Amino acid sequence: MAVHDFDASAALTAATGGEDKRDYVKQVFSQIAPRYDLLNHALSLNIDRRWRRRAVDALEWRRNPSGVYVDLCAGTQDVAVMLAAMAGFSGRVIGADFAEPMLRAGLRKAEGRTVSPVVSDALVLPLADGQAAGAIVAFGIRNVVDLDAALHEVHRVLAPRARFVILEFTTPSNPVMRSLYHLYFHRVLPAIGGVVSGHPTAYRYLPESVAHFSGQTELAARMQAAGFVDVRWTALTFGIAAIHTGIKR
Repeated sequence: MAVHDFDASAALTAATGGEDKRDYVKQVFSQIAPRYDLLNHALSLNIDRRWRRRAVDALEWRRNPSGVYVDLCAGTQDVAVMLAAMAGFSGRVIGADFAEPMLRAGLRKAEGRTVSPVVSDALVLPLADGQAAGAIVAFGIRNVVDLDAALHEVHRVLAPRARFVILEFTTPSNPVMRSLYHLYFHRVLPAIGGVVSGHPTAYRYLPESVAHFSGQTELAARMQAAGFVDVRWTALTFGIAAIHTGIKR
């Protein structure tokens, strides 16, 4: 496909789980990779950095600081680098993403860190059964083609009692916050994101993918169905995002 081959309707189709979702997500994130970090931090007013730190803390990596950890849908490797840079961390982080340009965009920040970027689909992780001491995904789980298959795949690679952490956007339950959220997410963000990224649909896909993704309770139930126990979730910043955690029995 050529650059910007997708029209506006493709964003909605992908967000609702259409058959072209994988191609759309891979191509679009590959195209916006050069400006991805800038837009992430600017459009979230840097709140996303605090959310990521909360998610890394929820991984409880200090229980096994020398283990192998997996950052799914790693993108430009923000989470992988954050974990590897933690004082006392002596393990390795595998940053897995199927969009190679995203991984390449994060190579400089990963220099000198025990981070191994790997081009890999979240549905087929390059790890043996029970190899990982923990796994984390930040703002990427809604982009996978098959959520349940991805949850089962993470469960497969985790060692017994290892933790899985999901950081993802949600929709606020408070009516006032929800109205402001929809105004920003569906009006302001697509306009600014489109201009700065140079991509006509990438920042239309974001709000649509959040709107069509599982709610907190449903995601927790699907984690349990995949075999995770002690599944919990915590809302962040008025319910704009949430952290889900689960443990492999």
